[in-house]
Amino acid sequence: MFSAGVERLLHQAREIQDEELRKFCSRVSTLLQKEDSGPDATDALRRLFLVVSATKYNRKLEKTCVDLLQTTLCLPTCPEQLQLLCAAILREMSPCDSLSLSCDHIQNTRQLSLVASVLLAQGDRMQVRSVGQRVFRVLESRQPEGPSLRPLLPVVSKVASLAPGTFHEDQTNLLSKRLVDWLRYASVQQGPAHSSGGFFSTPRARQPGPVTEVDGAVATDFFTVLSTGQRFTEDQWLNVQAFSMLRSWLLLSGPESPGAPDTDDKSELEGSTLSVLSAASSTSRLLPPQERLREKAFEYCQRLIEQSDRRALRKGDSDLQKACLVEAVLVLDVLCRQDPSFLYRTLSCLKALQVRLFGDPACVRALLPVAQFFLNHGEAAAVDSEAVCQHVLTRVPSEHFHSPMLAFELVQFCRDSLPLFGRNLGILKLSFPNLFKLLAWNSPPLTSEFVALLPSLVDASTAVEMLHALLDLPCLTAALDLQLRSSPAVSERPLWDVSFRTPSCLEAFRDPQFQGLFQHLLRAEARGPTERLAPLYQVLQPMASCARVLQCAQAVPTLLQVFFSAVTQFADRALTIQLARLLLERSDSLYQVPGYEACVHRALSSQFLALCERQPSLVVELAKELLEFVGSGSGMRSGGSMLTSVVWAIGEYVSVSWDRRCTVDQINKFFEALEALLFEVTHSRPSDTLPKCPPQLITALMTTLTKLASRSQDLIPRVSLFLSKMRTLAQSPAMGALHCQEDAGAIGTRATELLNLLRMPSVAQFVLTPSVEVSESRYHRDTITALPLALRTVSRLVEKEAGLLPG
Repeated sequence: MFSAGVERLLHQAREIQDEELRKFCSRVSTLLQKEDSGPDATDALRRLFLVVSATKYNRKLEKTCVDLLQTTLCLPTCPEQLQLLCAAILREMSPCDSLSLSCDHIQNTRQLSLVASVLLAQGDRMQVRSVGQRVFRVLESRQPEGPSLRPLLPVVSKVASLAPGTFHEDQTNLLSKRLVDWLRYASVQQGPAHSSGGFFSTPRARQPGPVTEVDGAVATDFFTVLSTGQRFTEDQWLNVQAFSMLRSWLLLSGPESPGAPDTDDKSELEGSTLSVLSAASSTSRLLPPQERLREKAFEYCQRLIEQSDRRALRKGDSDLQKACLVEAVLVLDVLCRQDPSFLYRTLSCLKALQVRLFGDPACVRALLPVAQFFLNHGEAAAVDSEAVCQHVLTRVPSEHFHSPMLAFELVQFCRDSLPLFGRNLGILKLSFPNLFKLLAWNSPPLTSEFVALLPSLVDASTAVEMLHALLDLPCLTAALDLQLRSSPAVSERPLWDVSFRTPSCLEAFRDPQFQGLFQHLLRAEARGPTERLAPLYQVLQPMASCARVLQCAQAVPTLLQVFFSAVTQFADRALTIQLARLLLERSDSLYQVPGYEACVHRALSSQFLALCERQPSLVVELAKELLEFVGSGSGMRSGGSMLTSVVWAIGEYVSVSWDRRCTVDQINKFFEALEALLFEVTHSRPSDTLPKCPPQLITALMTTLTKLASRSQDLIPRVSLFLSKMRTLAQSPAMGALHCQEDAGAIGTRATELLNLLRMPSVAQFVLTPSVEVSESRYHRDTITALPLALRTVSRLVEKEAGLLPG
């Protein structure tokens, strides 16, 4: 979330019209044409960048302005700040047809990197290759005393990722050799101090000292990104940059698989022997460039892991330790996948690291790559990954759900590792209540991730509990909010809604009377039987309008759809009936978030119909529950979508053709319940207990009553009388006061159609309860088949517009 001032600036930038933008471009062009641009040009370019970057669509700039931006970018004497802004604006406009940039003759490495970034943003593969070759020619020709190569390394990495195969083998080997030198042989002395030229400056005073570790000790080993000092030399900066691109370069330049040329399908014993041999420095220097880079990368990562265990004197260094630890484990994972000989040398180190991380909550992010490592290589190394997976899936979501970055990384870890969990997949499935905490707290950014993950989490044993958990997701968000507010110390305290006060909710959270319910809601693993949380809904009602709760509620309908799409792939008859029963129960038991009930009812109604279509006999199986649901009238809330679906399902599937257990007595019971409901909703004034009835429900009730009467013909006189009254009621002022003219007309038309159909009971049964053959689509498309013919015949007979014979 941006601050109010930033939001206002972004809004202004998005609202600028084309004419205003054209005038502003003219002003920018005038400023860029001046010999001394000054701060006015810088300020104008900043504003222009804001305008072109604030919208998701490309802004069209005047050609003159675009040309001047390119000219300014390529001027050797132009201030660096202006060049940075020009490059940023041109990148935001990409792809752009009016570009005429070229990097063929640029010698300055910083300027070359800026021009290259614009050209790479165009997305032209041929241009990407051309940029890559130009940058590599500069790398090859650069002399030790020449300009810095630092600006070019990100360009090389980007080119390699955008267009694999751009660099030839000799070029790849050259960069691998350079990376080895930068990683392993950077200076261990600090950079020289800038001399002031004063009288008291002496050579002795300007002698640089050695670099130090993060705990202040003098470094006794080679330089790494975790080495500290007051000033750094060029090769030390290249060391840092080389490590930042190391993993991507290994992936792009390494073998396609662990069994490719570097391993030569060696046995485990041979790999182990080679790993010992390659550890020797003399042997290392004889290795091919790629293998030598892997060897030095392994040494570098081992050193970083050792350095990460030191106690940093500054918080910034402590944060850097954690980030470097994560990257080091990821690089080791790549090395072991490319060359299994590294695996045996890595295992002891990572096992010790795992034990250390279990006891250090501050380094929890590093647990994810460690878990990923053991999942990737556990089988090859005969190491069980259960302990680290259990720790990651239980402790991390419970204690760090409020960390957005960690939440995203954990969900990504679960998604990426699904094929690797193997027998540990059960741990992941049982941990869904814990993973849902990440979703409940970070629902907008994580919703799409859970849409992809959810089908892998659900199975027959957890489906019912998971459905309860999805429906209670907004309630879980409120409970997590209270848990954080009542926590004595939170390492990364999230942003609170400061205008919101919840003293009563906090008291309830600490009240022993509700402890059991809160513990169930905040459980870490699936437990099977679920507790009814209705008492918590009332307690947490003051929090229902919190922004985070509202955002979470918006994600639930989408997740319900994904859940049922997955469940229907394996659900048997018993589970289908259990889920249908749960839908009926929970439709009247939801956390009352504004707008939530209506959205959930729409989702549940469509899923209830899908379950009935899958198992038509469940309507007879759940006859008692359906009658109670219809009689309670609770389905009238939130638009009545759930009640409408239930009524439609009764009319469709309460028939002996779908279930031979269906009796006339059962049909009569459903008829009486629906008749009473239709009378109540059409003859009662709307109130808090009985909201206004939607016309869709009225027409569904009339149609279902007619269907039931066609199957138990003793009911035809009753429904005919009722339909006659409904037709009259639809034309009365009382109906007009409750429904618009169009809706009242639709109700009257439906009553007339059904009444006409019932005048010929045999035809009514044929039309309203068709056989499977008649239900096929061809009976509705073909004008000479039985169903359209029957409808036309009934219309002509009832309306007395013609006889049975033409003419």
